[in-house]
Amino acid sequence: MTDLNQTLFDRARQVIPGGVNSPVRAFRAVGGTPRFVKRSQGAYFWDANDKRYIDYIGSWGPMILGHGHPAVVEAVQKAVLEGFSYGAPTEREIELVEALLKLMPSMDMVRLVSSGTEAGMSALRLARGATGRSKFIKFEGCYHGHADALLVKAGSGLATFGNPTSAGVPPEVVQHTLVLEYNNIAQLEEAFALHGKELACLMIEPIAGNMNFVRASVPFMKRCRELCTQHGALLVFDEVMTGCRVALGSAQSVYAQSIPGFEPDVTVLGKVIGGGMPLAAFGGKRAVMEQLAPLGPVYQAGTLSGNPVATACGLATLKEISKPGFFDALSARTQSLVDGLTGAAAKAGVPFSADCQGGMFGFFLLPELPQNYAKVMTSDSPKFNQLFHGLLDKGVYIAPALYEAGFVSGAHTADDISATVQAAAEVFASL
Repeated sequence: MTDLNQTLFDRARQVIPGGVNSPVRAFRAVGGTPRFVKRSQGAYFWDANDKRYIDYIGSWGPMILGHGHPAVVEAVQKAVLEGFSYGAPTEREIELVEALLKLMPSMDMVRLVSSGTEAGMSALRLARGATGRSKFIKFEGCYHGHADALLVKAGSGLATFGNPTSAGVPPEVVQHTLVLEYNNIAQLEEAFALHGKELACLMIEPIAGNMNFVRASVPFMKRCRELCTQHGALLVFDEVMTGCRVALGSAQSVYAQSIPGFEPDVTVLGKVIGGGMPLAAFGGKRAVMEQLAPLGPVYQAGTLSGNPVATACGLATLKEISKPGFFDALSARTQSLVDGLTGAAAKAGVPFSADCQGGMFGFFLLPELPQNYAKVMTSDSPKFNQLFHGLLDKGVYIAPALYEAGFVSGAHTADDISATVQAAAEVFASL
């Protein structure tokens, strides 16, 4: 039987670099042939060979309701009939922003954009413009999009700044980017002592999803907030992945439960707020946001920003996940998956640790949860590749890379979780 996935991949590689339009889709980390999706519904998608998979990627997070939720489809269909794009304001943009402000009171104003990368780079520019400073802190293992200044790995020491991680990024572009170790309070304090007066912002994923699932400890996050306040730097929360995914009020609401009065200065959002459409945002306090054009000197623009079809999709999604009990049920289902996988690994004697929050989860082939990127890198990559392909063969689709978080949707059933755990148990037994 002809493998249509392979046929499509061969064809794609002739006209698309690497055969994919985003690198992780190429299966380079795990080997094998990418699955080309033919259709999706609920918690599943079907590949070019019509094989069904339980989907734990969900478009890398946005599909919190599952694929093809009736209320979302209806909203999008109605919006399409009214027009694809206008290049002019719409009431729906206001409605979406008002909905976000209710969920995240740390923001007074929001600017809509079309991608997480665009939101991240715009938030950085805004922080620099609002403070009049150039330098900023990010953390190794945190991904904030592929803007030049953010594609950086750690330098050789604390006093040195980062090095580009991509060809085409000149060293001078990242000379103001200071890269620190995630969850390292001593290093954080030393960085502010050395550079505090020059720092525009500290940008962080509160739960890092691009080194799988690593959460910032409460003491670490508390110190981030204190030092930013003390030195006049803005605390920028990149919640592209965690926004309305780990909790209705996003990760910032989770930290506020442990840190009285906690809130970031600027929040970067994407994925769930667009419901699967290309839509993202960044927002903050009024005094900061009013630095943006046309009110202030910080320029940012976008032809498709606030697209009427995307805002319809996002609004419908936010309405559904705001219903009473949704997040309780989603969190319980995700926890049951994590517990089941942990038990299956233990029974097979496979080193394993896992964590979750809301509808986001991650696991490591390590006996303890790692707290930073260096520790994540010690995970057993060959064994993960065996696990990935074993699950794929059994119709379970997880991220095709060791360093990516996973996502559960409201469409996943108890039977889906049970089937996933059973499949994992069988693969663990063979490792």
